[in-house]
Amino acid sequence: MLEKLDFLAEKYAELNEKISNPEIIADQNLWKKLVKEHAHIEPIIQKYNEYSKVLAGIDDAKEMLADKQLDKEFREMAEMELEQLTEKKETFEEELRVLLLPKDPNDDKNVIVEIRAGAGGSEAALFAGDLFRMFTRYAERQGWKSEIMSSNIPDIGGIKEIIFLIEGNGAYSRLKYESGVHRVQRIPTTESGGRIHTSTATVAVLPEAEDVEIEVNANDLRVDVYRSSGNGGQSVNTTDSAVRITHEPTGLVVTCQDEKSQLKNKEKALKILKARLFEIEQQKQASEIAENRKSQVGSGDRSERIRTYNFPQGRISDHRIGMTIYQLDAFLDGDIDEMINALTTSDQAARLKQNA
Repeated sequence: MLEKLDFLAEKYAELNEKISNPEIIADQNLWKKLVKEHAHIEPIIQKYNEYSKVLAGIDDAKEMLADKQLDKEFREMAEMELEQLTEKKETFEEELRVLLLPKDPNDDKNVIVEIRAGAGGSEAALFAGDLFRMFTRYAERQGWKSEIMSSNIPDIGGIKEIIFLIEGNGAYSRLKYESGVHRVQRIPTTESGGRIHTSTATVAVLPEAEDVEIEVNANDLRVDVYRSSGNGGQSVNTTDSAVRITHEPTGLVVTCQDEKSQLKNKEKALKILKARLFEIEQQKQASEIAENRKSQVGSGDRSERIRTYNFPQGRISDHRIGMTIYQLDAFLDGDIDEMINALTTSDQAARLKQNA
């Protein structure tokens, strides 16, 4: 570990010089890449510097204790300091091991979130609406921006399907564990007998693909335009603003009709398509390291039931880590950091164990 930290310290010093070099600053693409690498290494170096000070303090305390002429009072102080510094050393080593874990290259990216009502009819649509509000409220708490890309909102209320973009530094790192089946248990307002119904909604969290990562050949796309339908403004059923894009090599189909402008709908549809193609590419890579993924919390499997929201008991239970929180109202209002932190810690612990 120390060898790796020493190497990173040298790399950090080298990057400090490079990002201040006018010639490199002139090449904005290279400069941005180096600044990003610098920002990634910086917290590791800061922790390493603190760790180095603790090691130096331990050496000083041991040197003092080796002095046979040291009086009793100073010896007791040195022993106490050595004990405290040893505890700090162990804590820092654990933190450094976590910081040195391979970083998910998508962690800093924006995300495209897809929520679809599952089993449960109108109650599933209402639950999908609850989840949409939960994620957008969480984004607000983080100071992130959210934008609806595509939606299907039935007349009875709730959401049948919604796709939205969340823009914010580290959005994927915080939300990537939310992919999967979310289950709700509650008494519907239409249920006269007071029976608890179970409904589901599926969530997919996709890192937004950058153009350099996913190149879509225009010849592979079939673009159809048509009149939008459903709830909406003046453009509904009057102009050919809705867009359907079919990626013929994969058969993926994306539709978008929320904007009045055909061009904006096409831009949004392409963004969703690229994210889905990027996910397919990632899944291919992941299959090659399937054993690694089995030990991790965030498999992102959409068919996996990951969490239950139980209204009668006011609890949320995550089935992957066996964690239950009894603050349902606050959770659905976007106060989900406690669960996300626990999922992150569990994933890190599994990877540390695997590395060991």
